[in-house]
Amino acid sequence: MKIGTDGVLLGAWASLDHLPNAILDIGAGTGVISLQLAQRDRHVQIEAVEIDDDAFEQCTENFEQSPWADRLFCYHASLQEFAQEMIEEGEQHSYDLIISNPPFYTDEYKTQDDKRDLARFSDALPFEHLILCAAHLLSEKGRFCVILPKKEEISFVALAAKQHLNLLRKCDVRGTPASEIKRVLLEFSFLKTEQISEEIVIENSRHDYTEDYTALVKDFYLKM
Repeated sequence: MKIGTDGVLLGAWASLDHLPNAILDIGAGTGVISLQLAQRDRHVQIEAVEIDDDAFEQCTENFEQSPWADRLFCYHASLQEFAQEMIEEGEQHSYDLIISNPPFYTDEYKTQDDKRDLARFSDALPFEHLILCAAHLLSEKGRFCVILPKKEEISFVALAAKQHLNLLRKCDVRGTPASEIKRVLLEFSFLKTEQISEEIVIENSRHDYTEDYTALVKDFYLKM
C-alpha cells in the first residue's frame, strides 16, 4: 500500500495537546501514522494493530528501522481480536489517543486482489466495530481521531454518540479551492466541549500546495 495523503493528513492533524502517554493506531498499514506521531512526541509509547500479513511485516520493519524503534510495536491481529484480548487482560481504557485511517470503499470499487480489498474495504472493519472497540480502549481523557469520506460523517458521528463519544473537532478537506469536500477529519472524546470546525485546502493548483497544508505536513516530507 502506497503512502496516501489521507494518512499523512491524519497523522499531522491529530491533537497531542492532551499529552497522551499511550497511543493505538488501528489498521496501521505500513506504519506511517504511528511514525509521524512518534516524530511529533519523543516520549509517547505507540502500539499498532494490522491484520494483513504483508502490511504487518512492512510495518514492523519500518518501526525497527526508525529512530523510535523502542517506542513502537505492531500486533498482527484483527481489531476485534486485539480489543477482546485487552479487555480480558483488564487493559480496558488504556489509550489516551486512538487513531485510524479506516477502510471505507464499497463493493463497486472491489478488485481481484483480495489482500488489497481487505485493507481498503469497509466490510473488513465495519464502522460499528471500530467505534465500539475504540470506546472500550480509550481512556477517560482520551481522543479518538479518524479520517473519512465526507458522505460518511453524519452516520459515523451518530454511531459514535451511541458509545458516548462526542465530536470535539472536525476539519473538512478540499483538494483545491474550487473542489467539493471529499474528506473530513474527526476527533472524538468522552468529554464535552465546544466543537471546533476547520477547513483545509491541499492545493491551489496541481503540485502548488497551499500554505496551510504545507505548514501542517512539511515536517514529514523530504521536499516540500
